[in-house]
Amino acid sequence: MSPMGHNGLLGEVRVVDGVSVVHVEDVYDTDSDDLWQAITDPARLRRWIATVEGDLQPGGLFRASFVGGWEGPGRIEVCDAPHRLLLTMEPDAADETSLEALLSAQDHGTRLVIEERGIPADQAPDHAAGWQAHLEDLRTVLDGRPTGPWSQRWAALRPAYGSPERR
Repeated sequence: MSPMGHNGLLGEVRVVDGVSVVHVEDVYDTDSDDLWQAITDPARLRRWIATVEGDLQPGGLFRASFVGGWEGPGRIEVCDAPHRLLLTMEPDAADETSLEALLSAQDHGTRLVIEERGIPADQAPDHAAGWQAHLEDLRTVLDGRPTGPWSQRWAALRPAYGSPERR
């Protein structure tokens, strides 16, 4: 069963203080240092989620190109290895969002929690399905296997995150 326990879904969409929040999480059979490298090292990121280039330190600006098609700037707000990464995506723009990754040791691996805040409510299900597809690709890469077609998995997940009982 997935950590969230909702019909195989790894996450949920919710509203906190009037802001849409996408929350996804999973536990990986690796230690915190390895998982941290998988979510922060540009060469490893390229294998499962995005091409990232720029000033990759706190306060630094970077540019990301995600496999799902989104491209744009970001800023690193907090980089507390190997526990917490906080990014601002589209900094200083009207559609600015925050993206946070939290890692914690578990009995048999490391839990990764991703939260994206500030997404328009009508787009939040798309983002939730996308983040689940990304986390599944991360698992695939950590297992040493090639990823499948991201867009097909996203399309299969999208209805479950967008259904009225999920909101």
